[in-house]
Amino acid sequence: MVVDQLDDAGIDRLFQALADPTRRDIVRRVTLGEYSVSGLAALYAMSFAAVQKHVAVLERATLVSKERRGREQIVRGNHEGLQNVRRLLDEYEEIWRQRAARIADILAEEPKNNRRVPQ
Repeated sequence: MVVDQLDDAGIDRLFQALADPTRRDIVRRVTLGEYSVSGLAALYAMSFAAVQKHVAVLERATLVSKERRGREQIVRGNHEGLQNVRRLLDEYEEIWRQRAARIADILAEEPKNNRRVPQ
């Protein structure tokens, strides 16, 4: 289970990283292809430093990786980190499906005081 493999701090980093729309957009873009940090900065109405901070948050959450190539820092999606997010969300979905099924079972039961006694 991914939930068992990640500590609370790791799960918090994942959700914090994905909570911001700019970071989600960066993840989407770098999953499709590599970008330099300066190339990413050109896409957003914010400073280069702000984009660097977004990338750092994503890197700490293991959703992207950064590599220095000459004077540029190249950002790419981290497939393993993204798979962890998918598995984590799948596990949460399963928990909620099981809870919903238990509620449905409870609601489907006849109330004890309305059960008919066989004659």
